[in-house]
Amino acid sequence: MTVRLPALSDKLGLSESSIGVTLLVWGLGALVTMQSMRGVMTRFGSRSILRVGAPLCAVTLAMVAFAPTFPLLLVTAGLFGLAFGALDIAMNAQGSTVERVHGRPLMNGMHAGWCAGAISAGLLGTAAIAAGLSVTVHLTLIALLALPASVALSRTYLPDPAPEKAAEAGTRRRMPAVVYLLGVIAFCAFMVEGTVADWNGLYLRDVLGAPEALAAAGYPVFEAGMLLGRLAGDRVRTRFGAKMMIAVSGLATAATFALVITSASPVVAVAAMLLVGLSVATVSPIAISLAGAATGNPGPAIAQTAALGYAGLLLGPVVIGFLSDLASLRAALGIAVALSLVIALIARFLPRPGTARPAGAADPEPELSMAA
Repeated sequence: MTVRLPALSDKLGLSESSIGVTLLVWGLGALVTMQSMRGVMTRFGSRSILRVGAPLCAVTLAMVAFAPTFPLLLVTAGLFGLAFGALDIAMNAQGSTVERVHGRPLMNGMHAGWCAGAISAGLLGTAAIAAGLSVTVHLTLIALLALPASVALSRTYLPDPAPEKAAEAGTRRRMPAVVYLLGVIAFCAFMVEGTVADWNGLYLRDVLGAPEALAAAGYPVFEAGMLLGRLAGDRVRTRFGAKMMIAVSGLATAATFALVITSASPVVAVAAMLLVGLSVATVSPIAISLAGAATGNPGPAIAQTAALGYAGLLLGPVVIGFLSDLASLRAALGIAVALSLVIALIARFLPRPGTARPAGAADPEPELSMAA
Protein backbone atom coordinates (compact mmCIF):
# COMPACT_ATOMS: atom_id res chain seq x y z
CA MET A 1 0.00 0.00 0.00
CA THR A 2 2.87 2.38 0.71
CA VAL A 3 3.86 2.83 -2.95
CA ARG A 4 0.32 4.00 -3.74
CA LEU A 5 0.09 6.60 -0.97
CA PRO A 6 0.48 9.44 -3.48
CA ALA A 7 -2.38 7.98 -5.56
CA LEU A 8 -4.51 7.47 -2.46
CA SER A 9 -3.80 11.06 -1.48
CA ASP A 10 -4.92 12.27 -4.90
CA LYS A 11 -8.01 10.02 -4.93
CA LEU A 12 -9.43 11.45 -1.69
CA GLY A 13 -7.77 14.87 -1.83
CA LEU A 14 -5.71 14.36 1.33
CA SER A 15 -3.05 16.68 2.71
CA GLU A 16 0.23 15.42 4.14
CA SER A 17 -1.14 15.79 7.67
CA SER A 18 -4.26 13.79 6.70
CA ILE A 19 -2.03 11.00 5.42
CA GLY A 20 -0.21 11.16 8.73
CA VAL A 21 -3.51 10.79 10.61
CA THR A 22 -4.45 7.80 8.45
CA LEU A 23 -1.15 6.13 9.21
CA LEU A 24 -1.65 7.01 12.88
CA VAL A 25 -5.00 5.21 12.95
CA TRP A 26 -3.46 2.19 11.23
CA GLY A 27 -0.64 2.21 13.77
CA LEU A 28 -3.04 2.57 16.69
CA GLY A 29 -4.94 -0.48 15.51
CA ALA A 30 -1.73 -2.46 15.28
CA LEU A 31 -0.49 -1.20 18.64
CA VAL A 32 -3.76 -2.02 20.41
CA THR A 33 -3.51 -5.59 19.18
CA MET A 34 0.15 -5.88 20.08
CA GLN A 35 -0.37 -4.58 23.61
CA SER A 36 -2.91 -7.35 24.22
CA MET A 37 -0.84 -10.11 22.68
CA ARG A 38 1.16 -11.18 25.76
CA GLY A 39 -1.86 -12.92 27.23
CA VAL A 40 -3.35 -13.96 23.89
CA MET A 41 -0.09 -15.57 22.75
CA THR A 42 0.12 -17.53 26.00
CA ARG A 43 -3.42 -18.86 25.60
CA PHE A 44 -3.66 -19.55 21.87
CA GLY A 45 -0.10 -19.61 20.51
CA SER A 46 1.29 -18.20 17.30
CA ARG A 47 0.01 -20.97 15.04
CA SER A 48 -3.65 -20.32 15.81
CA ILE A 49 -3.27 -16.55 15.57
CA LEU A 50 -1.49 -16.80 12.22
CA ARG A 51 -4.31 -18.90 10.81
CA VAL A 52 -6.82 -16.15 11.65
CA GLY A 53 -4.75 -12.99 11.27
CA ALA A 54 -3.32 -13.60 7.80
CA PRO A 55 -6.68 -13.96 6.01
CA LEU A 56 -8.06 -10.99 7.95
CA CYS A 57 -5.19 -8.84 6.66
CA ALA A 58 -6.18 -9.62 3.09
CA VAL A 59 -9.86 -8.86 3.74
CA THR A 60 -9.22 -5.54 5.50
CA LEU A 61 -6.77 -4.45 2.77
CA ALA A 62 -9.61 -4.81 0.26
CA MET A 63 -11.77 -2.68 2.55
CA VAL A 64 -9.12 0.06 2.50
CA ALA A 65 -9.14 -0.07 -1.28
CA PHE A 66 -12.87 0.68 -1.49
CA ALA A 67 -13.01 3.44 1.17
CA PRO A 68 -14.78 6.32 -0.63
CA THR A 69 -14.20 9.07 1.95
CA PHE A 70 -11.57 10.12 4.46
CA PRO A 71 -13.65 9.06 7.55
CA LEU A 72 -14.26 5.60 6.08
CA LEU A 73 -10.60 5.37 5.15
CA LEU A 74 -9.76 5.91 8.82
CA VAL A 75 -12.15 3.12 9.87
CA THR A 76 -10.77 0.61 7.38
CA ALA A 77 -7.18 1.60 8.13
CA GLY A 78 -7.86 0.90 11.82
CA LEU A 79 -9.27 -2.54 11.05
CA PHE A 80 -6.31 -3.28 8.81
CA GLY A 81 -3.98 -2.26 11.63
CA LEU A 82 -5.73 -4.56 14.12
CA ALA A 83 -5.30 -7.55 11.81
CA PHE A 84 -1.74 -6.62 10.91
CA GLY A 85 -0.68 -6.24 14.54
CA ALA A 86 -1.84 -9.74 15.44
CA LEU A 87 -0.21 -11.18 12.33
CA ASP A 88 3.13 -9.49 12.94
CA ILE A 89 3.49 -10.67 16.54
CA ALA A 90 2.47 -14.21 15.63
CA MET A 91 4.92 -14.34 12.70
CA ASN A 92 7.85 -13.29 14.87
CA ALA A 93 6.92 -15.68 17.67
CA GLN A 94 6.68 -18.48 15.14
CA GLY A 95 10.09 -17.44 13.81
CA SER A 96 11.60 -17.57 17.29
CA THR A 97 10.20 -21.08 17.73
CA VAL A 98 11.87 -22.11 14.48
CA GLU A 99 15.18 -20.63 15.70
CA ARG A 100 14.99 -22.72 18.85
CA VAL A 101 14.20 -25.89 16.95
CA HIS A 102 17.23 -25.38 14.68
CA GLY A 103 19.49 -24.03 17.42
CA ARG A 104 21.01 -21.11 15.50
CA PRO A 105 20.18 -17.53 14.40
CA LEU A 106 17.62 -17.53 11.59
CA MET A 107 15.50 -14.43 12.21
CA ASN A 108 17.28 -12.20 9.69
CA GLY A 109 16.78 -14.79 6.99
CA MET A 110 13.09 -15.05 7.81
CA HIS A 111 12.72 -11.28 7.77
CA ALA A 112 14.29 -11.38 4.32
CA GLY A 113 11.00 -12.95 3.22
CA TRP A 114 9.27 -9.74 4.33
CA CYS A 115 11.66 -7.78 2.14
CA ALA A 116 11.04 -10.04 -0.83
CA GLY A 117 7.32 -9.42 -0.45
CA ALA A 118 7.82 -5.67 -0.10
CA ILE A 119 10.02 -5.56 -3.19
CA SER A 120 7.44 -7.51 -5.15
CA ALA A 121 4.70 -5.18 -3.92
CA GLY A 122 6.75 -2.14 -4.87
CA LEU A 123 7.50 -3.45 -8.34
CA LEU A 124 3.86 -4.41 -8.82
CA GLY A 125 2.90 -0.92 -7.68
CA THR A 126 5.23 0.64 -10.22
CA ALA A 127 3.81 -1.64 -12.91
CA ALA A 128 0.26 -0.78 -11.84
CA ILE A 129 1.04 2.93 -12.12
CA ALA A 130 2.58 2.44 -15.56
CA ALA A 131 -0.46 0.41 -16.65
CA GLY A 132 -2.85 3.09 -15.39
CA LEU A 133 -4.55 0.92 -12.76
CA SER A 134 -6.38 2.83 -10.05
CA VAL A 135 -5.34 2.36 -6.44
CA THR A 136 -8.69 0.63 -5.78
CA VAL A 137 -8.21 -2.00 -8.49
CA HIS A 138 -4.58 -2.50 -7.55
CA LEU A 139 -5.13 -3.15 -3.82
CA THR A 140 -8.15 -5.36 -4.50
CA LEU A 141 -6.13 -7.60 -6.79
CA ILE A 142 -3.41 -7.92 -4.16
CA ALA A 143 -5.99 -8.92 -1.54
CA LEU A 144 -7.51 -11.53 -3.84
CA LEU A 145 -4.09 -13.09 -4.37
CA ALA A 146 -3.07 -12.97 -0.69
CA LEU A 147 -6.20 -14.58 0.74
CA PRO A 148 -5.85 -18.11 -0.72
CA ALA A 149 -2.08 -18.01 -0.27
CA SER A 150 -2.43 -17.34 3.47
CA VAL A 151 -4.87 -20.22 3.84
CA ALA A 152 -2.56 -22.62 2.00
CA LEU A 153 0.48 -21.65 4.10
CA SER A 154 -1.37 -22.23 7.36
CA ARG A 155 -0.64 -25.97 7.13
CA THR A 156 3.11 -25.42 7.54
CA TYR A 157 3.17 -23.69 10.97
CA LEU A 158 4.95 -25.35 13.89
CA PRO A 159 3.10 -26.18 17.12
CA ASP A 160 3.49 -23.76 20.02
CA PRO A 161 4.47 -24.45 23.65
CA ALA A 162 1.75 -25.97 25.80
CA PRO A 163 -0.36 -23.23 27.45
CA GLU A 164 0.69 -24.19 30.97
CA LYS A 165 4.39 -24.10 30.09
CA ALA A 166 3.95 -20.82 28.25
CA ALA A 167 2.33 -19.26 31.29
CA GLU A 168 5.15 -20.39 33.58
CA ALA A 169 7.84 -19.06 31.24
CA GLY A 170 6.12 -15.92 30.01
CA THR A 171 3.38 -13.83 31.51
CA ARG A 172 3.60 -15.01 35.15
CA ARG A 173 7.15 -13.81 35.48
CA ARG A 174 8.41 -10.30 35.19
CA MET A 175 10.04 -9.59 31.86
CA PRO A 176 13.85 -9.30 31.95
CA ALA A 177 15.04 -5.70 31.73
CA VAL A 178 16.80 -6.45 28.45
CA VAL A 179 13.41 -6.99 26.78
CA TYR A 180 12.56 -3.33 27.36
CA LEU A 181 16.00 -2.16 26.27
CA LEU A 182 15.59 -4.12 23.05
CA GLY A 183 12.17 -2.54 22.73
CA VAL A 184 13.75 0.92 22.66
CA ILE A 185 16.13 -0.21 19.91
CA ALA A 186 13.16 -1.66 18.01
CA PHE A 187 11.29 1.63 18.53
CA CYS A 188 14.05 3.58 16.78
CA ALA A 189 14.56 1.02 14.02
CA PHE A 190 10.87 0.72 13.20
CA MET A 191 10.51 4.49 13.19
CA VAL A 192 13.33 4.75 10.63
CA GLU A 193 11.85 1.94 8.51
CA GLY A 194 8.39 3.44 8.71
CA THR A 195 9.67 6.89 7.76
CA VAL A 196 11.23 5.50 4.60
CA ALA A 197 8.24 3.32 3.75
CA ASP A 198 5.58 5.98 4.28
CA TRP A 199 7.26 9.19 3.17
CA ASN A 200 9.96 8.41 0.62
CA GLY A 201 7.48 8.43 -2.28
CA LEU A 202 6.10 11.86 -1.42
CA TYR A 203 9.60 13.18 -0.69
CA LEU A 204 10.95 12.03 -4.05
CA ARG A 205 7.94 13.32 -5.97
CA ASP A 206 7.12 16.58 -4.18
CA VAL A 207 10.54 17.73 -2.90
CA LEU A 208 12.95 16.39 -5.51
CA GLY A 209 10.51 16.53 -8.43
CA ALA A 210 10.78 12.88 -9.45
CA PRO A 211 8.11 11.40 -11.76
CA GLU A 212 5.61 9.22 -9.89
CA ALA A 213 7.02 6.00 -11.34
CA LEU A 214 10.55 6.88 -10.17
CA ALA A 215 9.21 8.01 -6.79
CA ALA A 216 7.43 4.67 -6.41
CA ALA A 217 10.69 2.86 -7.17
CA GLY A 218 12.35 4.32 -4.06
CA TYR A 219 10.61 1.90 -1.71
CA PRO A 220 11.43 -1.33 -3.58
CA VAL A 221 15.04 -0.13 -3.90
CA PHE A 222 15.11 0.40 -0.13
CA GLU A 223 13.65 -3.06 0.40
CA ALA A 224 16.22 -4.54 -1.98
CA GLY A 225 18.92 -3.24 0.35
CA MET A 226 17.00 -4.68 3.30
CA LEU A 227 16.81 -8.03 1.53
CA LEU A 228 20.55 -8.15 0.87
CA GLY A 229 21.33 -7.16 4.46
CA ARG A 230 19.03 -9.75 5.95
CA LEU A 231 20.16 -12.57 3.68
CA ALA A 232 23.69 -12.07 5.00
CA GLY A 233 22.68 -10.92 8.47
CA ASP A 234 22.65 -14.23 10.31
CA ARG A 235 26.14 -15.16 9.08
CA VAL A 236 27.51 -11.71 9.95
CA ARG A 237 25.89 -11.85 13.38
CA THR A 238 27.42 -15.25 14.08
CA ARG A 239 30.86 -13.87 13.27
CA PHE A 240 30.79 -10.43 14.89
CA GLY A 241 28.03 -10.63 17.48
CA ALA A 242 24.68 -8.91 17.86
CA LYS A 243 25.88 -6.02 20.00
CA MET A 244 28.55 -4.83 17.55
CA MET A 245 26.25 -5.43 14.59
CA ILE A 246 23.49 -3.23 16.01
CA ALA A 247 25.94 -0.41 16.82
CA VAL A 248 27.56 -0.41 13.37
CA SER A 249 24.16 -0.63 11.67
CA GLY A 250 22.96 2.47 13.55
CA LEU A 251 25.96 4.53 12.47
CA ALA A 252 25.73 3.36 8.86
CA THR A 253 22.00 4.13 8.72
CA ALA A 254 22.59 7.68 9.96
CA ALA A 255 25.27 8.31 7.32
CA THR A 256 23.32 6.87 4.38
CA PHE A 257 20.01 8.53 5.26
CA ALA A 258 21.82 11.85 5.60
CA LEU A 259 22.89 11.34 1.97
CA VAL A 260 19.26 10.85 0.93
CA ILE A 261 17.99 14.08 2.48
CA THR A 262 20.95 16.24 1.41
CA SER A 263 21.02 15.16 -2.23
CA ALA A 264 19.36 17.38 -4.84
CA SER A 265 19.09 14.55 -7.39
CA PRO A 266 16.19 12.08 -7.24
CA VAL A 267 18.33 9.45 -8.97
CA VAL A 268 21.05 9.77 -6.30
CA ALA A 269 18.42 9.71 -3.55
CA VAL A 270 16.83 6.54 -4.92
CA ALA A 271 20.26 4.90 -5.20
CA ALA A 272 21.04 5.90 -1.61
CA MET A 273 17.83 4.19 -0.48
CA LEU A 274 19.59 0.91 -1.27
CA LEU A 275 22.34 1.76 1.23
CA VAL A 276 19.83 2.84 3.88
CA GLY A 277 18.05 -0.49 3.55
CA LEU A 278 21.32 -2.41 3.71
CA SER A 279 22.32 -0.52 6.87
CA VAL A 280 19.12 -0.73 8.91
CA ALA A 281 18.05 -4.19 7.76
CA THR A 282 19.28 -6.29 10.66
CA VAL A 283 18.47 -4.05 13.63
CA SER A 284 14.83 -4.99 14.25
CA PRO A 285 15.19 -8.73 13.49
CA ILE A 286 18.10 -9.04 15.91
CA ALA A 287 16.23 -7.10 18.60
CA ILE A 288 13.19 -9.36 18.21
CA SER A 289 15.33 -12.51 18.15
CA LEU A 290 17.17 -11.53 21.33
CA ALA A 291 13.89 -10.71 23.05
CA GLY A 292 12.46 -14.09 22.09
CA ALA A 293 15.48 -15.83 23.62
CA ALA A 294 15.34 -13.83 26.86
CA THR A 295 12.51 -15.95 28.33
CA GLY A 296 11.43 -19.57 28.14
CA ASN A 297 8.46 -18.79 25.91
CA PRO A 298 9.19 -16.35 23.06
CA GLY A 299 5.66 -15.10 22.43
CA PRO A 300 5.08 -12.71 25.37
CA ALA A 301 8.61 -11.23 25.23
CA ILE A 302 8.35 -10.67 21.50
CA ALA A 303 4.92 -9.10 21.97
CA GLN A 304 6.38 -6.66 24.51
CA THR A 305 9.39 -5.71 22.37
CA ALA A 306 7.35 -5.46 19.20
CA ALA A 307 4.72 -3.30 20.92
CA LEU A 308 7.44 -0.83 21.88
CA GLY A 309 8.86 -1.07 18.38
CA TYR A 310 5.56 -0.40 16.70
CA ALA A 311 5.05 2.62 18.90
CA GLY A 312 7.88 4.05 16.76
CA LEU A 313 6.07 2.99 13.63
CA LEU A 314 2.98 4.68 15.05
CA LEU A 315 4.62 7.97 16.01
CA GLY A 316 7.03 8.28 13.09
CA PRO A 317 4.60 9.03 10.26
CA VAL A 318 2.58 11.40 12.45
CA VAL A 319 5.63 13.34 13.61
CA ILE A 320 6.98 13.57 10.06
CA GLY A 321 3.61 14.69 8.72
CA PHE A 322 3.09 17.50 11.21
CA LEU A 323 6.72 18.66 11.17
CA SER A 324 6.62 18.81 7.39
CA ASP A 325 3.63 21.15 7.64
CA LEU A 326 5.50 23.33 10.16
CA ALA A 327 8.87 23.35 8.38
CA SER A 328 9.55 21.13 5.37
CA LEU A 329 9.46 17.44 4.55
CA ARG A 330 13.23 17.41 4.03
CA ALA A 331 13.83 18.86 7.50
CA ALA A 332 11.33 16.49 9.12
CA LEU A 333 13.07 13.46 7.65
CA GLY A 334 16.20 14.43 9.56
CA ILE A 335 14.61 12.70 12.55
CA ALA A 336 15.59 9.37 10.98
CA VAL A 337 19.26 10.37 11.13
CA ALA A 338 19.00 11.23 14.83
CA LEU A 339 17.18 7.97 15.65
CA SER A 340 19.86 5.94 13.89
CA LEU A 341 22.50 7.54 16.10
CA VAL A 342 20.38 6.65 19.15
CA ILE A 343 20.41 2.99 18.04
CA ALA A 344 24.22 3.00 17.95
CA LEU A 345 24.35 4.62 21.39
CA ILE A 346 21.91 2.24 23.10
CA ALA A 347 23.70 -0.80 21.66
CA ARG A 348 26.56 -0.04 24.05
CA PHE A 349 24.27 -0.82 27.01
CA LEU A 350 23.19 -4.28 25.84
CA PRO A 351 24.34 -7.08 28.17
CA ARG A 352 27.46 -8.94 27.21
CA PRO A 353 27.12 -12.40 25.61
CA GLY A 354 27.22 -15.43 27.82
CA THR A 355 24.74 -14.49 30.54
CA ALA A 356 22.43 -17.09 31.99
CA ARG A 357 20.13 -18.94 29.64
CA PRO A 358 16.43 -18.69 30.45
CA ALA A 359 14.57 -21.83 31.36
CA GLY A 360 13.20 -23.61 28.35
CA ALA A 361 15.52 -22.00 25.85
CA ALA A 362 17.45 -24.33 23.58
CA ASP A 363 19.92 -22.10 21.82
CA PRO A 364 23.64 -22.74 21.52
CA GLU A 365 24.51 -19.15 20.62
CA PRO A 366 25.43 -17.21 23.81
CA GLU A 367 23.99 -13.95 22.50
CA LEU A 368 20.55 -15.46 22.22
CA SER A 369 20.54 -16.04 25.99
CA MET A 370 20.61 -12.43 27.12
CA ALA A 371 18.37 -12.62 30.15
CA ALA A 372 19.06 -9.78 32.56
